[in-house]
Amino acid sequence: MDDPSTAKSDKLVGEPQPVAAIAMPSDSASMPPFPRIGHELPFVQPSSYLRPKPGSRTVPMFATPMSPIDEEQMQGLKGLRDFLRVRTSYDVLPLSFRLIVLDNDLLIRKSLNILIQNGIVSAPLWDSHHSRFAGLLTATDYINLIQYYCQFPEHIDDVDKFRLSSLRDIEKAIGVLPLETVSVHPSRPLYEACSRMLKSRARRIPLVDIDDETGRETVVSVITQYRILKFIAVNTEQHTMLLKKTVREIGLGTYKNLATAKMSDSVLEVINLMVVHNISAVPIVDKNNVVLNVFEAVDVIPCIKGGVYDELKSNVGEALARRPEDFQGIYTCQEDDRLDSIFTTLRQSRVHRLVVIDDNWHLRGIISLSDILKYVLFYGDEGEQLPAS
Repeated sequence: MDDPSTAKSDKLVGEPQPVAAIAMPSDSASMPPFPRIGHELPFVQPSSYLRPKPGSRTVPMFATPMSPIDEEQMQGLKGLRDFLRVRTSYDVLPLSFRLIVLDNDLLIRKSLNILIQNGIVSAPLWDSHHSRFAGLLTATDYINLIQYYCQFPEHIDDVDKFRLSSLRDIEKAIGVLPLETVSVHPSRPLYEACSRMLKSRARRIPLVDIDDETGRETVVSVITQYRILKFIAVNTEQHTMLLKKTVREIGLGTYKNLATAKMSDSVLEVINLMVVHNISAVPIVDKNNVVLNVFEAVDVIPCIKGGVYDELKSNVGEALARRPEDFQGIYTCQEDDRLDSIFTTLRQSRVHRLVVIDDNWHLRGIISLSDILKYVLFYGDEGEQLPAS
């Protein structure tokens, strides 16, 4: 699973042999204190390798014939796709890791404490009555719970009594489509796992094995888009170094109709933006559209960890102050940065999205990991089809 509990590096060294310790949480978990107050958190400035080198302007793209830079780009993409087809999802797992599986009968408020105490933002769910995988708990489920609270305030006393098995009922009550529960066998090609995630708009996918003798399911782990892209970056530098076209040239990311918020906006207002626009992060800007921070879906979790939903009325600045002290900051790039440089960033840092800015830190766009993965899998290969779920 992609969480701070990962114990080994991402380098591919032989056949990985993960050891999963499946922990069934206790209902009597105590909550850690909030981190230090103050939302002035560090930005990770664009590194030197993200800046275009003097005199290294890329060659404009021509339809016919294909230019040398286009040929290199397609050669690099083909190398990455071939790599994803011969590697399995199992290969992405680190040499050792920790896996926390939550029983579907657990109270939702208890699950929140467990995630916070273990420094994770998602967990597989297990149906103990039928001994099978029951889906994935993510920050989106807590956002749905908040939406339920807002739509049915008269039921506030019932919210803390909900169990994880109630999540689908909550989705139905607030009128949202349930997240598609997809999984993949760990021995299947990694390309298939990537395709399934992109089709379902999921940012992580559980690896579920089936015992040949009993036919019972076993949750092996969960892999994320970040973990996959890091695996690619670490093990295929000979291919990623060929991706020399810029973010602008390949049209990577979203640049129109961007949802933004101010530091003084309430957490609830930002959550509503994420729900309306179906996004997982909202850039926080000042009156001049200068990027100050990014509020992510996972930032909702500390705001409701005590079940005090009044804290949703607090402003974004106060909410961001609840991030852990080891928060690495906001990763940025510019439209003239090249894709090979972005893969260098992925190889060296823990990146979940890139905020595209200009020289004066004005917001230009957002590049999600889904954008990068989709480009790697399908650009220039229109005949490629997503597999059926």
